[in-house]
Amino acid sequence: MNAPRPGDVAVVVMSQNRREDLLATLPRHEAPVVLADNASTDGTVDAVRAALPAVTVLPLERNVGAHARTLGVERAGTEFVAFADDDSWWAPGDLARAVEVMRAHPRLAVLNARILVGPEERLDSFCAELARSPLGTPADLPGPALLGFIACGAMVRTEAFLAVGGFDPVVRFPGEEERLSLDLAAAGWGIAYVDSVTVHHHPSTRRHAPEVRRTAIWRSRLLTAVMRRPWPEVSRLALTALRTGPERRGLLRALPEVPAALRRRRVVPERVRADLRVLAEAA
Repeated sequence: MNAPRPGDVAVVVMSQNRREDLLATLPRHEAPVVLADNASTDGTVDAVRAALPAVTVLPLERNVGAHARTLGVERAGTEFVAFADDDSWWAPGDLARAVEVMRAHPRLAVLNARILVGPEERLDSFCAELARSPLGTPADLPGPALLGFIACGAMVRTEAFLAVGGFDPVVRFPGEEERLSLDLAAAGWGIAYVDSVTVHHHPSTRRHAPEVRRTAIWRSRLLTAVMRRPWPEVSRLALTALRTGPERRGLLRALPEVPAALRRRRVVPERVRADLRVLAEAA
């Protein structure tokens, strides 16, 4: 399969201080690339502009987390956008294949590709869970229905993505996919896992320690709950977070952003909460 047609899709990459990773992965993308740089201090912007002049670099004055991807989507201006991290890329031909799948399924807002990890091409364990989604496969979706996805291996329909606000500046990163997924589902859009499309992910050596990442994920989880879940569920999640170190630190880190989350509070409808209960029971 050939590369996608001009104007169909762009690749939006969010990064901070991973210059060498970017110089290795950006040339692999088979579509125009927008690099949303979260205020890197390692010379990323100048290095990419010098080595890869075809890449559109969007230098941000401060780290805005995953909201950088939203700014990248707005700059791209294409019908579809494929996300990649500085250590991931879409398999040859699969950007075009994903566009075909999206066009054939007009309710599909997010396609989550199969993600192969490392040189050994090990299936990401989260993808195995997505493939077994208890929500089944609706007739108008190309694979198992989801209420979440992995941003480094997803293609979005720009219209749907921007209509629900994209990735917001409150949740930031990681764990930014949950709020977006809930809002897409509330608006009637679909998210699906499609294992016929592949993304390669070779994790960077410049990664946060697992405990630091877990703290950040709990921060995002709690803020998302404040924005979209009924208060009893928010309370239960907060009580759970008090039990152990990383979760408790996540709660403390979330507190300063609670006022901003409250300003964006809009509880998702019952049909979405019913699907969340199905997923929780199957976990």
